[in-house]
Amino acid sequence: MERRRIMKVTGLVLVAFGLGVAVGERFGQRPITIRDVPVPQFKTDASSEPPASSSPSCADIRNASALEGKSGCVAGLVLRVYTASSGNSFLDFCQDYRTCPFTSVVFAADKSNFGDIESLQGKRVEIRGDVVAYQGRAEIIVHDPHQVRRAP
Repeated sequence: MERRRIMKVTGLVLVAFGLGVAVGERFGQRPITIRDVPVPQFKTDASSEPPASSSPSCADIRNASALEGKSGCVAGLVLRVYTASSGNSFLDFCQDYRTCPFTSVVFAADKSNFGDIESLQGKRVEIRGDVVAYQGRAEIIVHDPHQVRRAP
């Protein structure tokens, strides 16, 4: 009788773990990269933003994959800001995020640095940072609000 109860509990734990992995794949898993590239650190006061003339031109989201493995700038229209139950916020640039060539994420641990991130919805933005490959598409992980600015 004891063995049967242990087997049931073990089975339930394995099922819960499998569901957690499946959900975490979309909502909480950090991308796997071959090497860790540090994100440039920006000063936090608003007067220290770099002048627009010194910034490199931004690639469109459709061309973001050309920047994979490099630090760069990607521009696009944010169609939706989605915040998962994990607290991670995703900037969606396409109607269907699963087929979009570019995505950007603000992890829950970094959200306290941001104001109202949902205010970016419907705005054209430029996102700067290290472009990594994640699930077959280009992605920039946003750690600091100075990485995101509204495009002119």
